[in-house]
Amino acid sequence: MKMGFRWYGEGNDTVALDQIRQIPGVETIVWSLHHKQAGEVWETAEIEAEMARITGISAEAAARGVTRTLDADVVESVNVHESIKLDKTVLGLSRDEAIENYVTTLERLGRAGVKVVCYNFMPVFDWLRTDLWHPLPDGSTALYYEKAVVDQMSPESLIADMEKNSGGLTLPGWEPERLASFSELNAAYEGVTHEDMYRNYKYFLDAIIPTCEEYDVKVGVHPDDPPFDIFGWPRVVSTKEDLATILSLNDSPYNGLTLCLGSFSANPANDAVGAVRTFMDRIHFSHVRNIKHFPNGDFTEVGHRACEGDVDTVGIMAAYAEADYTGYIRPDHGRHLWDENTTNKPRPGYGLYDRALGIQYLLGVWDTVRRGR
Repeated sequence: MKMGFRWYGEGNDTVALDQIRQIPGVETIVWSLHHKQAGEVWETAEIEAEMARITGISAEAAARGVTRTLDADVVESVNVHESIKLDKTVLGLSRDEAIENYVTTLERLGRAGVKVVCYNFMPVFDWLRTDLWHPLPDGSTALYYEKAVVDQMSPESLIADMEKNSGGLTLPGWEPERLASFSELNAAYEGVTHEDMYRNYKYFLDAIIPTCEEYDVKVGVHPDDPPFDIFGWPRVVSTKEDLATILSLNDSPYNGLTLCLGSFSANPANDAVGAVRTFMDRIHFSHVRNIKHFPNGDFTEVGHRACEGDVDTVGIMAAYAEADYTGYIRPDHGRHLWDENTTNKPRPGYGLYDRALGIQYLLGVWDTVRRGR
């Protein structure tokens, strides 16, 4: 197992690579070219420059005696253009044009040495919360989902609320360029069914997997977040049955999962540990985090320790350790702790401290299980 840490890039993240390098156990930076829009080709020079930045050590750090390096094996995400999900031309691109660009990007990432690419197949919005800075009893804040608000709120008002509360940082899945075209996308999804989405999904996988196999790049789909339909749009990566269906659409081992256990567990009926054990050989990348459910359908994100919420993070890490898992794992959304709520406000869910604490907890379970074998 290789532990990773998501980083949004120089000038686009409140956390520095030098800080991440000091977290025990972290080997991989999970990165992306966040200025690239869905459907755009990633240029070789851009890829190589970002990977060199991640894997290198600055002259200033070297002068301080820093020698520890990180790798850039995992990209999160190369976003799938809406034309691929819809099988129709939208936002100026046809499905086949968008797929051709996606294949070119995968080829270039593979040539550069990237091993895993995360993506999602969610319509319009990549993820949804109603409060980005919800206060918790310990004084920290965290992402929060309030069911009644979503039931009563229009997508347009939600977009305005997210832009207002983003802290001035771009939110993946809520990019201004995407949101500016919301009306077109909303109209394009009218009448689209789950069956339509699966049919288009298979077409996409069949088109990209030969390139994945040739250039040794595994792709892993991220579960829907939250894992149920919203605003009438069909979501198809929400349940254990959905995951099995997606893996059956193309049986290549390069077609796999980015199994985000927090997103998956936002539906209390989903069994996170069972999913890990069932799909172990197709989980290329995993996010481990914790959430707490409320009887009215709300949920909040909490610390990684299992007893803090309703996700069995101990059982998850034990399952990975018992299986000698060799893929990539990272902590996911953490609380915003200490001065992060005031002086150095991070991208919601992506502060430094709680993710660093979470890594130590997850590795502690891993080490304990491995030592006891």
